[in-house]
Amino acid sequence: MVIFAPSTKTNKRLLNYEIMAAKPSIPKGTRDFSPTEMAKRNYIFNTISEVFRLFGFEQIETPAMENLSTLMGKYGEEGDKLLFKILNSGDFLSHTGDEELLARNTNKLAAALCEKGLRYDLTVPFARFVVMHQNEINFPFKRYQLQPVWRADRPQKGRYREFYQCDADVVGSNSLLNEVELLQLIDEVYRRFGIRVSIKLNNRKILSGIAEIIGEPEKITDITVAIDKLDKIGLDKVNEELLSKGIPAESVDRLQPIILLQGANREKLATLRTVLKESETGIKGIDELEYILDKIETSPLHSELEIDLTLARGLNYYTGAIVEVKALDVEIGSITGGGRYDNLTGVFGMPGISGVGISFGADRIFDVLNQLDLYPEDSLQTTQILFVNFGEREEAVCLSYLPRFRAAGIRSEIYPEAAKMKKQMSYANAKKIHFVALVGESEIEAGKITLKNMITGEQQLLSVEEAIAHIQS
Repeated sequence: MVIFAPSTKTNKRLLNYEIMAAKPSIPKGTRDFSPTEMAKRNYIFNTISEVFRLFGFEQIETPAMENLSTLMGKYGEEGDKLLFKILNSGDFLSHTGDEELLARNTNKLAAALCEKGLRYDLTVPFARFVVMHQNEINFPFKRYQLQPVWRADRPQKGRYREFYQCDADVVGSNSLLNEVELLQLIDEVYRRFGIRVSIKLNNRKILSGIAEIIGEPEKITDITVAIDKLDKIGLDKVNEELLSKGIPAESVDRLQPIILLQGANREKLATLRTVLKESETGIKGIDELEYILDKIETSPLHSELEIDLTLARGLNYYTGAIVEVKALDVEIGSITGGGRYDNLTGVFGMPGISGVGISFGADRIFDVLNQLDLYPEDSLQTTQILFVNFGEREEAVCLSYLPRFRAAGIRSEIYPEAAKMKKQMSYANAKKIHFVALVGESEIEAGKITLKNMITGEQQLLSVEEAIAHIQS
C-alpha cells in the first residue's frame, strides 16, 4: 500500500482554509471598542455621571437579566417582541411535550422554555428595585444608572442590539419641578458636549384628550404608536397605519390639524386649550406643560425647547410629560428620551408611587460626537510620558522616577525592554504620547532627565520636579 503525503503547498492551503473557516465574529448589532474608542466612551459616561451627581442623583446597578415576569407586558406588544429571552438551564425541553413543539406557538414555547430575559431598558428594572428595597431607600429617591440593555431589533445606523443607557429617575414625588430639573439636566449635558439639540416636549394626557375628542379613547395606544412614527414614515403612512388599526376615516381626518399644529409653544397650547376644552384629561396635560414652561422661563435653557404633539414615545407606562432629544447637526434618531410614569411600580404591588425619568443613549451620543469631532483633546486620556528603556541600569533609575510622576497624577509608563530607539519612538507615536523621557548615562550623572516633546521635537534637560511641572502646565 502506498500512502501519498500532501505537499507543503497543499498543507499551507489547508491551514489557510481552516483559519478562514474559523474566523471569529460578533453578533449583528453589537460592537467591539478599541482603547481610543473606550477613552471616548468613558468621556461620555464621565460627563453624564458628573451632571447626574451635580443634580443630586445617586448611582445603583441591577442585573443584566431579569425574570421575564418582570419584563413582559411593560413595553407594549411591539416591545415584548424585542425582548431577548434566555433558555432555562439544564434540560429545558423536559417539561415540554411533542405536541407543544409541533404547534410552533412561539409565545407559548417561550413562556415554557424561558424564565429569564435580558433587560430591555433600565426603567422597569428600576421600578422592580424600588419595590424590593422600599424599606431601605428615602423618598423622593433620585437614582442614576449606566448599564447596557439589549433589544432584538433590526440593526441599522444608530440602532444596535446591545447598547448603553444612562438613566436618571426620581420616584416618590408628584412635583413637576422634577420635570423642570430633568430638562435643565439634559440641557447641561449637551452644553458640555457641545452638541446642538432640540428638546421635544409633550404630555400623554394631551394625547389621551385628543383620542377622546376624535371619539376613539380606547384606541389611545394604537394612535400614539402610529403618530410617534411621523418623522420616520411620513403622514400618509401614519394615516394608513391608523386606518389599519380600525380607526374610522372620519376620526383620522379630525386628527390631522392637531398633529400638524404649528406655531410657538404658547400658541400651540392656547389652540389646544380650545380644541380640548371638552376633555378634562387633555386640559390637565396642557396645565402641566404650561407649568413647566413657566418655570423654565425663570432660567432659560441653552437648547431649543419645542412642544411637539407628534411625540408619543410609544411606551405604555408614560402617563404625563414626555421628552425626546434630537441632534440638530446629525441625521440620527432620538439621543435622549423619557417622561413621567405614575403607575409603573403598581404592577409590582406598590401602587401610588409616581416617577419621572430620562435616558441618554450613550451609543448614539458616541456616534454624534464622532461625526461632529467634538471630543476635547484631553478626553482620550492616553499616556502622557513614556520613559525610554536603554538598559538595566537606566531602567532601574526610571523605575525610581515613575512613582513621582504618577503621584503627581501624570499618566506614565516605561517601555518594557531595551529595544531599538526607533521601535520605542514608534510606540510613542502610535499611542500619541506627548512626551518621552530619555535617561542615559549623562542624565543619571546629572540627576536629571531629557524631556522630549513628541509634537514639537523640542528637548529640555530638566530635574524630575521641573519635568513634572512642565507636563502639568
